[in-house]
Amino acid sequence: MAEFKMPELNSVIIAGNLTKDPIFRQTTNGTPVVNFSIASNRRFRDKNEDWKEDVCYVGIVAWNRLAESCRDKLKKGNAVLVDGELQSRTFKTEDGSNRTIVEIKARRIQFLNKRSGNGEHDKDEPSTFTDESFDSLLSPEDSDLIHDK
Repeated sequence: MAEFKMPELNSVIIAGNLTKDPIFRQTTNGTPVVNFSIASNRRFRDKNEDWKEDVCYVGIVAWNRLAESCRDKLKKGNAVLVDGELQSRTFKTEDGSNRTIVEIKARRIQFLNKRSGNGEHDKDEPSTFTDESFDSLLSPEDSDLIHDK
């Protein structure tokens, strides 16, 4: 019997609105990083056929030029489409206990309601920003799965 090899694929696409302004920092070696969270809504009918809404709050982290673009272009309430991968990290809280969170490490972020100051669409500027450093972490097989060839 042939052995089945599970692909090492970790890919997420989600759309939502920022719940607060992005938090921009730089690591000790100067690498830009931004964190923000989005609320993604899901509408459904309950057993009585009444419409209900469920909200999923998701943390997002972006690095390098993508982080700088988020710092410059995003604010609370903006709609975004995020393409990335799930990652978990553990840290110590102030009381000394460990806490683990799962968040999305963004590869691409599309700014969905990009407007210039006068309310007109800004046609000269891209609405999708990509973290080019992300692809260097992929194996050739994973890269083929993610990118159209």
